[in-house]
Amino acid sequence: MRLLCALLLVASTVHAQSRPRARDLGVPFDGTPGPLNAITDVAGVTVGHATIIKGEGKLVVGQGPVRTGVTAIFPRGATNGDPVFGGWFTLNGNGEMTGTTWLEESGFLAGPVMITNTHSVGVVRDAVIEWLVRKGFEFDWSLPIVAETWDGSLNDINGFHVTKQHAFAALDSARGGPVVEGSVGGGTGMICNQFKGGIGTASRRLPADRGGYTIGVLVQCNYGSRARLSIAGVPVGQEIPDLMPCYDSLPGTPLAGRHCLDADKGSIIIVIGTDAPLLPHQLKRIAKRAALGVGRLGGTGGNPSGDIFVAFSTANPGAAKPDANVSVTMLPNERIDPLFAATIQATEEAIVNAMVAAETMTGINGRRVYALPHDRLRAALRKYNRLVESRR
Repeated sequence: MRLLCALLLVASTVHAQSRPRARDLGVPFDGTPGPLNAITDVAGVTVGHATIIKGEGKLVVGQGPVRTGVTAIFPRGATNGDPVFGGWFTLNGNGEMTGTTWLEESGFLAGPVMITNTHSVGVVRDAVIEWLVRKGFEFDWSLPIVAETWDGSLNDINGFHVTKQHAFAALDSARGGPVVEGSVGGGTGMICNQFKGGIGTASRRLPADRGGYTIGVLVQCNYGSRARLSIAGVPVGQEIPDLMPCYDSLPGTPLAGRHCLDADKGSIIIVIGTDAPLLPHQLKRIAKRAALGVGRLGGTGGNPSGDIFVAFSTANPGAAKPDANVSVTMLPNERIDPLFAATIQATEEAIVNAMVAAETMTGINGRRVYALPHDRLRAALRKYNRLVESRR
């Protein structure tokens, strides 16, 4: 199984390098991105994935088909155990992010942030602690941050295919540089605005007169209604009302013939990193603004959705020292507005990047979820005079 993960990691990385991103298709966005337009533009941040794709056809619980995985985000890289200031916010709480009670109480985030599927949170949480112990990190106890979204529409979620070895693979593969997007890691089996969803990332860099700080965002998007989907102000969901998630006819499955579903349910996890010197209460304010990025695309944080966001700052190294008073730097609240705007902009773009990168996938019982068609997205943007032609 570890070999399968390694092969999928390599294949995903090579394939992702040839996939366009939203800006390459001419989607206009506000703000100035960092050089990678990724959460890894924040110095020190690393990201890794483990992807599990195997089997096809009728669902056999415990055997597959399997479309799932794990994603790991380190605020300071895998070898640096210095905690960071952090804060979190939930727009709608039909979801899970472990470790947030202590994050709220202490203001510190120690270790990686992990994302997986709903029924694999426990095994990933335990795997993180074991990985930290094996790597020689010293602590009396650990409360890792592990978040989830539900991939049971495409994946044998009750088959418990994610193991601690997959979590180890995601942790060990974490690197800086470009981030693989789309149907990878924890986002492998996810659906976003009733197109294929998954992992997406983006960043914003403020001008020097506003501090020159960087905001990076990574999302695992698995939420949303097609009818409400808006990209760059264009009602893309209304322009592309077909290509809905459907079951194809498979012998021996509960549904005969072709059956398309239009339920609006799902979740989104958003991880925000910055090098701006923000304290925990300010990072909670940053995390709240991610909801406005979701809203710009038509998300409402509906009742069945788990919309949970976490933010951290890589500034103030050594702030968690237990044996002496420390001095920290804080950005005045009066200078935080540009970071709010950057968070909203990067969240919006990260979600669109996830949909642009994802490809059509068929999972359990022949259920097919279609990728956002690039040509039709461009046609919709052109129709409303929003296409940036020069980015083609």
